Amino acid sequence: MSSLVIFDTSVLVDQLRTDCHEERIRSLAGIIRNSSVVLAELWRGVKTRRDRQGVLELEENHPTLTPTARTWIESGKILAEIGKETGFEPGKLRDLHLDVLIALTARSCGARLITSNRADFELIRSRCSFQMEIWPARE
Repeated sequence: MSSLVIFDTSVLVDQLRTDCHEERIRSLAGIIRNSSVVLAELWRGVKTRRDRQGVLELEENHPTLTPTARTWIESGKILAEIGKETGFEPGKLRDLHLDVLIALTARSCGARLITSNRADFELIRSRCSFQMEIWPARE
C-alpha cells in the first residue's frame, strides 16, 4: 500500500457529518494529503459551523495537492473516451470530471485514493490506473 493517502469527497462528507470513519482514519497507515478538488467540493457544501471547522482543520493539518495543466488535459481525454463508450449525457460527464481529476492527482503522486463512490471510480480506473480503496458509505 502507498504511504500517501488522499480521501475522496464521499468519505470526508460522511466523516464530517457523522464521524462514521473516525476509527478507520485513526488506524490508517499512511500520510494524508488533501486534494484541492476535494477541498473545493467540501467548501461548496459547507452549511454549518461544524462543517466549516472540519474543512478548515483539513486544510490546516494536511498539505494540499492540485491538478496540473497536464492533468486537466488528460482528464478531458479520459472523459471523451468514457462518453464515447458509455453514451453518458454531458451532465453525467461533468459530474465525473472532478472525480477524474481527484484520481489523476492521486496517481501523479503515487497516493492511494480512499472513496465510498465505487461505481464512478471503478469506471475511471478502467481508463487509467491508480490505487484505490473502497470504504463503506455512512453506516
